[in-house]
Amino acid sequence: MNTEEFISLSEEDTIALGAKFAERLNVGDAVALTGDLGSGKTEFIKGICDYFNVEDIVNSPTFTIINQYHGEKNKEEIHIYHLDLYRIKSPAELSEIGFSECLHSDEIIKLIEWAEKAGDFLCKWDYKVNLNLSDDDENLRQIIITTN
Repeated sequence: MNTEEFISLSEEDTIALGAKFAERLNVGDAVALTGDLGSGKTEFIKGICDYFNVEDIVNSPTFTIINQYHGEKNKEEIHIYHLDLYRIKSPAELSEIGFSECLHSDEIIKLIEWAEKAGDFLCKWDYKVNLNLSDDDENLRQIIITTN
């Protein structure tokens, strides 16, 4: 495993870090995002979607659980699933929404907020992005990216 650490001082920094991170993503990759409420997971995903030229409004699918975006890279169409597991009460609920099928698709990039709620359903991920709030500065985020 390889670990990198970054500091974000603003929403714009977090979006820019997400866009820079997206350069390494390939179709089929799964990205597990963790961190406290308000830590910037969705902003990081906005940056990823910016990199892939997603034209849709990118927001957290807290109530719908999954958003689907279409973008492009090198003139190739890219499909991105943005999942938010915040409202999931148990990993068993994931089977009802087809989480396993989504996760094992090699045709889409999967971005999973609150990934820790997936339990054993998320035993395979390519990258883990943990966003930590600062106790001293409300704008400062520590972003730790781990490659599996």
